[in-house]
Amino acid sequence: MLQIKKRKDGALKRRFMTTICFYQDTRHEKELYWIQKVLGIGYVSRRNDGMTELRVNGHAQVRNILRMLMPHIRFKRAQARALYTAAHILSESPHKKLGEKQLRRLAALMLVIQNENYATRRKRTLPELLTVLGLTP
Repeated sequence: MLQIKKRKDGALKRRFMTTICFYQDTRHEKELYWIQKVLGIGYVSRRNDGMTELRVNGHAQVRNILRMLMPHIRFKRAQARALYTAAHILSESPHKKLGEKQLRRLAALMLVIQNENYATRRKRTLPELLTVLGLTP
């Protein structure tokens, strides 16, 4: 996932968040603990719907894990590549120093990721993302 989160503190009032999520039926959650142990990072939590998830946050951590996993990814390759690129951009420069070109690139990568998702919720458009980032379409 590549998200823009609102902040109450800071000058920008927003931040980017990169996350890798692994989901599994809670009856088979031990595999998620194995993945967590192998990767050496992340946290496992049970959801109310009978699913358990392993989440890994952080730009550099997400980038590094995706670099290792990329040759093995089959079903979410477009999302993984887009998230890897976004995590690379975000880990290489502080959020305050992101230029307009980088912000527009991140917005485009967000669209790639969301368009590959199965989610039925309303998705943001490019003009909406640019407005959130303080850019005009």
